[in-house]
Amino acid sequence: MNQSTSRRSFLRQASMASIGFLGLQMFVATTLQSCGEHSTPNKEKLLRSKYGKLKKDKEGVLNLPKDFSYKIIARMGEPMSDGLVHPDKPDGMATYIGSNGRVILVRNHELMPTNFSAFGKSYEHLEKVDQSKFYDFRNGNLPCSGGTTTLVVNEDTLEVEKSWLSLTGTLRNCAGGSTPWGTWISCEEIVMPRKNGYEQSHGYNFEVPITEHMQLADPIPLKAMGQFNHEAVCVDPRTSIVYQTEDRKDGLIYRFLPNEPGQLVKGGKLQALAIKGSKRVITRNWETDGQKFPINKPMEVEWIDFEQVENVENDLLRSQGFQNGAAKFARGEGMWFGNQELYFACTSGGLTQTGQIFRYTPSPYEGTREEAKQPGRIELFLEPNNGELLKFCDNLTVAPWGDVIFCEDHAKPRVVGITTSGQFYQIAENVGFQSEFAGGVFSPSGRTYFVNIQHAGLTIAIQGPWINTRKRKWRLKA
Repeated sequence: MNQSTSRRSFLRQASMASIGFLGLQMFVATTLQSCGEHSTPNKEKLLRSKYGKLKKDKEGVLNLPKDFSYKIIARMGEPMSDGLVHPDKPDGMATYIGSNGRVILVRNHELMPTNFSAFGKSYEHLEKVDQSKFYDFRNGNLPCSGGTTTLVVNEDTLEVEKSWLSLTGTLRNCAGGSTPWGTWISCEEIVMPRKNGYEQSHGYNFEVPITEHMQLADPIPLKAMGQFNHEAVCVDPRTSIVYQTEDRKDGLIYRFLPNEPGQLVKGGKLQALAIKGSKRVITRNWETDGQKFPINKPMEVEWIDFEQVENVENDLLRSQGFQNGAAKFARGEGMWFGNQELYFACTSGGLTQTGQIFRYTPSPYEGTREEAKQPGRIELFLEPNNGELLKFCDNLTVAPWGDVIFCEDHAKPRVVGITTSGQFYQIAENVGFQSEFAGGVFSPSGRTYFVNIQHAGLTIAIQGPWINTRKRKWRLKA
């Protein structure tokens, strides 16, 4: 995969994303008007839209619509091509164009040292890995086992032709995001000081090269991007500015201005979003906050600089930022860049704490001294306050044809989608495991949706009569 191919794919998806989110807004607005803001819509009507009612799975894993099928392509404990085994807790993912129609799939693993890792139940495979490739080896005393794995998938057969550990020695790699220059940013959702046996401090982003050749990434922490509970990132292809969410009930929204576009390792400036003219705005709309952040009212923003981008004892970044005027958000999670705008989910925002979606439109002069003339704008795009419509939205993605697809994080999770015309539909229901869905993402061709059942340690490929794919037989070439 070359850089120009990656950028074309990135821009094509970005151009469809905004259309998809407008469909989501249309669906929620129409349903709330017809049902009442806090009443329950007709569930049967919702479930039967687009692909029809879900069919019961004889294997007891996933219920899917008629004519859809799934295949478990990776399972915790099974061997990988590099002599290690598939780790537990797969989370955020991304896909890239491989050679000869292959799909390169990169997966995060949200692991602590005591979780089941690529090194085996008793760390029996640990000696197969070069110790210098660990970010934190912990002196060999249960090394940090978080990181990423990479799979090369034949999309025609859904066979995994190659799989390997591609980043190691980190902690709780939760989500992240793709870059226009063809890499994956893997994020640690934890802050851990350098003590109690840890050789390194944690709470950083790491960049993973995308390749079909088995190799471990050099574990370089991108410290200038901040030390906090990272969740997801997205990149503006126009400016290479990176936006970041923080999965905390009092989290911030960050942006990172790189010193050199496409070269995150060369440092830059970290900032936090604030509402222009109003300090310490709370956007959650919880009754206990005593503040009401308006829906569908774009507000100009400004960005607060940090003097110190790593945690100081008893002085977290989010508390520094809030005290200096930054806005507070409720568990920022999935994030996606659209057509000159970005969207992000706040999992526990809203009056009923069942989720919000925000839209940010960057300034034409984003990241420059001129942006004060025409600031970027933030808008609370959706707050349904109705669990049948949106409940604890976690990871989200945009299909190549514009549908917004999101994974829910609760006791009976669903994978649900919204068409560009505002039609709601279910894709999958987890009936086999007490676990959230995580990392849902489409292949570049749109033929396959990959998703994890995180606490079962499964990665699953779903295929079916997706819109715009029944007649399309073309393949993207690297």
